[in-house]
Amino acid sequence: MSLHLGILQTDHVLEEFQTAHGDYTDMFHRLFSSVDADIRFSDYDVQVAVPPDTECDAYVITGSKNSVYEDLPWIPPLVNYLKQVLADRKKIIGICFGHQLMAHYFGGQVAAAEQGWGVGVHHTDVVQTYPWMTPALSEVGLLCSHKDQVKVLPDDAELFLAGDFCPLAGFIMGDQVITVQGHPEFQKPYSNDLMDKRRSLLGEAVYQSGKQSLTEETHEGEFARWLLEFVRAS
Repeated sequence: MSLHLGILQTDHVLEEFQTAHGDYTDMFHRLFSSVDADIRFSDYDVQVAVPPDTECDAYVITGSKNSVYEDLPWIPPLVNYLKQVLADRKKIIGICFGHQLMAHYFGGQVAAAEQGWGVGVHHTDVVQTYPWMTPALSEVGLLCSHKDQVKVLPDDAELFLAGDFCPLAGFIMGDQVITVQGHPEFQKPYSNDLMDKRRSLLGEAVYQSGKQSLTEETHEGEFARWLLEFVRAS
């Protein structure tokens, strides 16, 4: 039976970029379908409403321009829904905002990073290995775009990715939750366009460093395999 992934969309790609790059749901469809063409998807705009049930095998929480600690009306229903997903023994993949959400509302803490914005390609070390890490890597390069970071992990979380810029870059919670600060769904042309759009916001030094990093190697495909292997593991 094919895997059924629910995409919990917490934001939208800017309209001016959607023709070239698609929306966040399109990005995740492309990413996971490149690894397993048989995956089925259901997409949910959780700023409008959470899904009516927990029918999917796993749920992906997307990135967002918002911060998890903002007082937004759609965040509490989403958190309550995720608690039900866990109670029903389904799995959760948290990406960027989703990574931070699973930390902040499940026992950890998120805040604006003293380091400022992280953009472009960032590399993190694999600090804990697991059987689902196939193929094995000692370091993961992913595209990033974030100004917040996880400051404190939930008590039952295990860190598996850590870097100088982002010390708490990826964690798991038991066999149900896996998160990462980076964006495996991003592709370099989209990251490039997003940095150009945000040049004044980022500041020239961060912007130039981020643009230059786009020549570096990334591991979107390998990391997507890890995510799917984690979901399929019993």
